[in-house]
Amino acid sequence: MTGAVQAETLAHLQRLIQFATVNPPGDELALCRHLVATLEHEEIETRLYEPAPGRGLVTARLRGSGALRPVLLLAHTDVVGVTPERWTVPPFGGEVRDGYVYGRGAIDDKGMLAVNLMTVLLLQRRLRDGGARLARDVVFVATPDEEAGSEWGLQWLLAHHPEELHAEFALNEGGRVRVVDGRPLYAAIQVAEKVPHLVTITARGPTGHAAVPLAGNAITRLGRALAAIGAHQEPFVIGETTRRFFGGLAAVWPHAGQAGAMAEVASDDPAHAERAAALLAQLPAFGAVLRAGISPVLVSGGVRENVIPDHASATLAVRTLPGQAMHEVLARMRAAVDDAEVEIAVAHEAADAPSSDADGPLFAALADVMRAEQPGLAVVPYVSTGATDNARLRRAGIPAYGLLPFPLDAEDESRMHGHDERIPVDALHWGVRVVYGTVARVALDAQGD
Repeated sequence: MTGAVQAETLAHLQRLIQFATVNPPGDELALCRHLVATLEHEEIETRLYEPAPGRGLVTARLRGSGALRPVLLLAHTDVVGVTPERWTVPPFGGEVRDGYVYGRGAIDDKGMLAVNLMTVLLLQRRLRDGGARLARDVVFVATPDEEAGSEWGLQWLLAHHPEELHAEFALNEGGRVRVVDGRPLYAAIQVAEKVPHLVTITARGPTGHAAVPLAGNAITRLGRALAAIGAHQEPFVIGETTRRFFGGLAAVWPHAGQAGAMAEVASDDPAHAERAAALLAQLPAFGAVLRAGISPVLVSGGVRENVIPDHASATLAVRTLPGQAMHEVLARMRAAVDDAEVEIAVAHEAADAPSSDADGPLFAALADVMRAEQPGLAVVPYVSTGATDNARLRRAGIPAYGLLPFPLDAEDESRMHGHDERIPVDALHWGVRVVYGTVARVALDAQGD
């Protein structure tokens, strides 16, 4: 990739960060108009939708011969909020310091938006120069509202213009390229994700004046219930994707004890796998891959300081593994609490989604290109613990693969949704090479190249 392409990519990301698209309210329309102008300047077929006032959604299409079905490149334009006084740089400045681009969205998800944009621009220039032909359409999609549920984003596009999304497969955020001990060690490509649910837990008790303490106080009852939930551990669920994930990591993991546990989790011996899973689950990131997660996120109760309330409640975020029955998780939670005065109920149950094929052509192309960039890189399928738009695509029959194509260490990744979010400039360029190279492999007509 030439220095001019690198400079252009960096400039695109900086400009995208400078649009303050914090959701709510989003206000992505101005950014989308900028995307349209950039794409149309290169004579790329582009459409701008406005699902709601101020909300923009862009699609762009490079036309192929139709010999193969399209490939989608997705990224979202909205970002989460910031606490500016906790940042050491302006959060919407797009500043470059010490080899990093800083700004809200640098990782999530304007970095990928810039990479996808650069990919279609480079392909269009190659097509326009007569050096190549496409066997399939390449479709660029920039959606709003991902950080708040996608009602005005992918969900809207599926409902109102599904023809824009007819494709063989899609590439979106969701996976990781993890740097360990200073080098890219593995790439986890998301082929499935945990299913997000909300559960309410309500404790009831006698009410009265706070001057007279009462046994069975609803708030203390709720506290005991939450403590029981906190101590409860869901059983391990080791599916085929999880086996392949840990089996691939075992071959490259630098810590011998953990590598041995990974190999045992990937084995067919249930007893060995269970013991190994217990060891790996001591690391929260791996524990979340191995079992359903239950996290209290909201607590409410009471009406004033001198009244004992008759109820108190909490909201729990529950993430089940693909194929896991929510009613069974709920039954185990009720058994752990074991209190007739505590009601545990599902407030929102999300739909499961099929997994994407970890042996499919897009996965294989990603793996080949990334291994060419980093010999010895372990490329593994992954069930992500976070929710993305990929589940919606999979439910619509479009195999989706999640990958943030940037080598990041754990510290930099932890800045996503946090303070001083940043991406290494070298990682940004690595991402362009990977996404462009992958799309070229799956989309270019070999006879016309």
